[in-house]
Amino acid sequence: MKNIKYSLLYILGLFALNSCTSDLDVQPEDDDIFTADNFYRQPGAYKQALAGVYGNLSLTGPNGAGNSLLQGVDAGTSNYGRCLWYMQTLTTDEAIWTYENDAGVREMQRITWNADNPLVLGMFSRLMVEVALANEYLKQSAPELVASRGISDTEAADIATYREEVRTLRALVYYNLLDLFGKAPMVTENDPVNFQGPEYSAQQLYDFVESELNAVLPNLKPARTNEYGRVDQGVANMILAKLYLNAQIYTGTARYSECAAKCEEIIGAGYTLNANYLFNFNADNQISPEVIFTLQSDGNVTQNYGPTTTMINGQVGSIEQNGVQFGVGAAAWGGAIRLRQQFAEKFNGGDFINDARNTIITAERSPEITNIANPDQGYILGKWSNISSTGVVGPNSTFVNTDFPLFRLADVYLMYAECAARGATGATTSQAVTYVNALRQRAHGGGTQGNINPGELTLDFILDERARELHWEAHRRQDLIRFGRFTGGNYNWAWKGNSANGVSIPGFYSIFPIPTASLASNPNLTQNTGY
Repeated sequence: MKNIKYSLLYILGLFALNSCTSDLDVQPEDDDIFTADNFYRQPGAYKQALAGVYGNLSLTGPNGAGNSLLQGVDAGTSNYGRCLWYMQTLTTDEAIWTYENDAGVREMQRITWNADNPLVLGMFSRLMVEVALANEYLKQSAPELVASRGISDTEAADIATYREEVRTLRALVYYNLLDLFGKAPMVTENDPVNFQGPEYSAQQLYDFVESELNAVLPNLKPARTNEYGRVDQGVANMILAKLYLNAQIYTGTARYSECAAKCEEIIGAGYTLNANYLFNFNADNQISPEVIFTLQSDGNVTQNYGPTTTMINGQVGSIEQNGVQFGVGAAAWGGAIRLRQQFAEKFNGGDFINDARNTIITAERSPEITNIANPDQGYILGKWSNISSTGVVGPNSTFVNTDFPLFRLADVYLMYAECAARGATGATTSQAVTYVNALRQRAHGGGTQGNINPGELTLDFILDERARELHWEAHRRQDLIRFGRFTGGNYNWAWKGNSANGVSIPGFYSIFPIPTASLASNPNLTQNTGY
């Protein structure tokens, strides 16, 4: 069971206090607004409010899984993890969604989106809500305010740590804004209510995220010592490693050596590979020693249509009706998600017949998807599960207990290997091969038949290996962009560019548009080129 129990009361209370709706284009839907001072004088209030800042990354609204606190955006198109998964996965060769009447999905997975796409609005708004929540928390937890409220010295010391966690969460979402949109309004705790933040460029966002994380790192708890689901030094270092890995895309300056150094720091922090690959993706994956940071899900307490609920229900086959196998309803969502052929081919060959990462279900199915609306076409996946490592099914047959691993150690191994292949200072080929082979041996139950030699550690190999190891974990779009395979025609996959066989797409699709509604609410924002 998860340690942090989120309450949307605190999210709504904090958001109402901040009330910068004109900048965020969102509106709280609760009239029960209390004063900040009364709330924060209550015992334990600061930790409860902290849970609200974390909770915005898993929940969507105050009235259950079908509710969203964002005005004009429904729950299915405003959950942080689900929107992230859509934007990083459905836009690539990894998956396709059957029901294209769902708002925004058709354009997302065919890469024909525009600034009015509801998924784009949902993600941008959810990220900016997190900024607002973080800023309000930082205002209310300023040392002078804490001292004026009669907080004990012990609790005040805890609050100082909470502040650094909140700054890390704010840096995380500004990293997301940088990666997805390439620009964003900058708003901090020092700005007044209803402040329309100035537009920060990619370089400015990059600099902000890097400086914030470096500032908080010494004051965060060491990796693996904080309460499960909360930020620590491992999480902050992971965001920095991701920032450095993609620095050349974001700023034009490569930082692979810095990325490799951060990877070594994370690896040395005590994380270990889970002996069973699939135990990273089941109902008790919170006990996995490999997990660095997750988006929490609980079938009873934190019900949401987030990424794991979506994937576990969505991967159930229309032909197979095999939901019970994954701990949900037998037919679940009737074949909502399938694999594009080009991804399935990453597991072709004898090396992958007994590879634990190969959970592709092929029986009675064609690999080709010529008609997206036909759920019987295309292979399906069996990677995710609502059943625990001991065989216990989650308490709810729709809303799963499986947390979404936003960051895990296997990714760090592959990031180091990529840095070595790109010539990073301090990253050696021999160590990179050791890390890759550790993943392959885990995939083969300890056997070495899948091991590679140094000559096989090429960039093309690493890109494919990242797909095999990390598929459906919201990394693929970013990877394809970094390797020059997303836009243009160097690599085409089914339905890329709205063509059954895939076609070249313009370079401006490497970032998403600023939503039309957000442009209207903040005159400081400008649209990205091409939209």
